[in-house]
Amino acid sequence: MQFPILSVIVFLPIAAGLLILLMPAGRKTEIRVTALAASVAAVLLSAWAYLSYDLAAGGYQFIEKVPWLPFLGISYHLGADGMSIPLVLLTGVVMLTGVLISWGVDDRPREFFAFLFILATGVFGVFVSLDLFLLFFFYEIAVFPMYLLISIWGWKVTREYAAMKLTLYLFIGSVFALVGALAMYFQSGLNTFDMLELEKAGFSAGFQQLWFPFVFFGFAVLGGIFPFHNWSPDGHVAAPTAVSMFHAGVLMKLGAFAALRVGIMLLPEGAQYWKWLILGLATVNVVYGAFIAMVQTDFKYVIGFSSVSHMGLVMLGFSTLTKEGMVGAGMQMFSHGVMTALFFAVVGMVYDRAHTRQIPELGGFSRVMPWPAVAFVLGGLVSMGMPGLSGFAAEFPIFMGVWRVQPWVAIFSAIAIVITAAYIIRVIGRVFFGPMPEHFAHGDHAVGDVNVLDKVAIVVICVLMVAIGVYPQIMAPLVESGVQNILRLVGGA
Repeated sequence: MQFPILSVIVFLPIAAGLLILLMPAGRKTEIRVTALAASVAAVLLSAWAYLSYDLAAGGYQFIEKVPWLPFLGISYHLGADGMSIPLVLLTGVVMLTGVLISWGVDDRPREFFAFLFILATGVFGVFVSLDLFLLFFFYEIAVFPMYLLISIWGWKVTREYAAMKLTLYLFIGSVFALVGALAMYFQSGLNTFDMLELEKAGFSAGFQQLWFPFVFFGFAVLGGIFPFHNWSPDGHVAAPTAVSMFHAGVLMKLGAFAALRVGIMLLPEGAQYWKWLILGLATVNVVYGAFIAMVQTDFKYVIGFSSVSHMGLVMLGFSTLTKEGMVGAGMQMFSHGVMTALFFAVVGMVYDRAHTRQIPELGGFSRVMPWPAVAFVLGGLVSMGMPGLSGFAAEFPIFMGVWRVQPWVAIFSAIAIVITAAYIIRVIGRVFFGPMPEHFAHGDHAVGDVNVLDKVAIVVICVLMVAIGVYPQIMAPLVESGVQNILRLVGGA
């Protein structure tokens, strides 16, 4: 019997969260150390699974299957392929760096880390679920703690509004997706929620065309697709730093992945029929998100709308239904995940010391915070798609795939690259260079450097962005092996 690595990865965070909840509230150091130990274990196990994946064999690996509610066809069925295993690693990385960045959380750290880890279990679970009911089960676990994390520890000005808005959008989207999933369950006649069985169900073209929008767009709400993206920037801005990192770095990928796994892979003819709509909406995402980011004066809103733009590239890759586009989308989910986690970490570091996020009020921070300044510049280059970094390795195949399907869309979407460069350079110039306001340089409000744990988090993320950019082969063949199965399903439609 093989070691149940996926189960351990999935349930380690929630076990650690429950352990933390049992600890006395006053033992804050022990709580933080326990959270750090659990996050280190999670990232090591995720890396082990990533490195242990047999590329030659391909397909779903680390399979675990146990009947759960057999009379309903529900089973505890886990497995990971080349598309999902990088996202498992991404979740582990964001979990670790989020704990490091949150070391200074002093308001009820016990409950904060417990809810953060419950969220992590839901995210891990969605990425490795091969049972449709189980996927929904973990999906709701991932969404619920977000409300509490934002409404309790978020930015006081908008946290109640943003938390409720986020929760309502995501729950309404998941209801539509659930209706579509139940339609598949009953239409198949197989009495099973097993997604590997449902892939073979042979749904009629009319059925797929009717139900695909319910499933795909129900999940894509969490992926931030236009016009259902409106919850996302507000949620980003109101959330505490680690939750913003999880939210943009992992949760939006969860929505995109579920839309791919349940929508495109189970209803491939529906995907072929509706791909023009996904292509159109994703193009709006890419260009509109970049333009709106350009005019923001709040540092965090810039990154929030940047995420909307970059997640549009993921959906753009999906809409092509080509090998290049799909591989690029898979790479972009990882690249954007680490890049945006870094961005929100740096924004949090600046805000914690300056107590403002208004770009016109900031300046010269590279003198006192050189590590975050260098990290933000590097993340900005990734965001622009600079060759030699992970952004280029992800975005170039997407544009190749889009060009193959619709050249004019590729040309129009490329406008976003120019606008992205403009707002990134603007932010770097205003926040990290130029004159520093006198009250940040001297006196009671003088700004200091970040701590060692913040620097460790920065290095972990920056190493990944550079490594994938310099040598994409450490991830591209893995994602490609996952795409082969998707293309087999779509091609056989």
